[in-house]
Amino acid sequence: MPQHISFAVVIFAWLIASNSNTAQSQDVDKPLAAIDLTEANADADGPKPRPNVPTKTLGGREFWGDVLHFHEWRIQQNVFTKHYRLIDGSDTRRAWGTREQCQAALDEIKLEQRLPRMSGTGVILIHGITRSSKSMSAFREPLTKAGFHVFPFDYPSTRVEIPESADYLKQVIGSLEGIETLHIVAHSMGGIVTRAYMSQPNSDARLKRLVMIGSPNSGAELADLLSDNMNLVFKPMLGPAGQQLVTDPDGLIARLPTPICDFAVIAGGRGGNGFNPLIPGDDDGIVSVASTRLPGAADFMQVSSLHLRLLRSPEAINSAIRFLETGKLRKEKDEAPQPIPR
Repeated sequence: MPQHISFAVVIFAWLIASNSNTAQSQDVDKPLAAIDLTEANADADGPKPRPNVPTKTLGGREFWGDVLHFHEWRIQQNVFTKHYRLIDGSDTRRAWGTREQCQAALDEIKLEQRLPRMSGTGVILIHGITRSSKSMSAFREPLTKAGFHVFPFDYPSTRVEIPESADYLKQVIGSLEGIETLHIVAHSMGGIVTRAYMSQPNSDARLKRLVMIGSPNSGAELADLLSDNMNLVFKPMLGPAGQQLVTDPDGLIARLPTPICDFAVIAGGRGGNGFNPLIPGDDDGIVSVASTRLPGAADFMQVSSLHLRLLRSPEAINSAIRFLETGKLRKEKDEAPQPIPR
């Protein structure tokens, strides 16, 4: 294939797969440029105390990483200025400044609203690269109805390397006081961030089950093509983490261990040659089915779907919840799990 045609096809495939669910989603992420300028003007060495007027956030989720969750409340850190903000479940900023200032504001809110201590089983939702927790919104209601406490996790996926995103996840998990059992449902690079977290010493013993959906557990062939042919476009668009998604046998993904908890894999595909002719074998337009298959999985399932449509697939959502509840992706009594041998 001529080089200019190859470039065009790669870009086309990427854009089609990345925007395939835009029309059916009512909570599409806002552009990366949409920053709350009031917050972004914080002093580099920590903002001075200023009036904390409740303000609706203006998007820009790619510039924030969660460090604490309490029910619907979150404390986030700005990846550039390093200051913090406290937001509620409606994405309204209730305080901002240092982490201590935000924690003090949250402590006051706990007393005023008589918020109870958290308990029960929690599920952390982890989005993929260029996305935000909004992209996982279809999981929230079914998980809540199933009796889980849902924690949508945001991290600056295109601004930091994967291990740094794993550090944000570690802080959030450590903040979930009172939650007795934890599960994770992760899409795409979210699964790699989870594995990077689990590679750290002293990962949380409450973590029991993990479902990885469309995660490139052996690297993404499309990332190889983008990295090799369009570095000037690839680096600004996907940042340092995007460059770590390649299939390099000596790269970050190849060095990550198998998850320490019970885990399942859900892959998207078309059957046969897949959706993207530039990816060998079956694929979801972004990630090959072969790359999702991580040895050691307790169960595996393939769903007919593009990469982002997996996040709206009733089959994928119901199967993920079923695995968290029973350790199996399928409900049919006569259909046994399909583990992936080590």
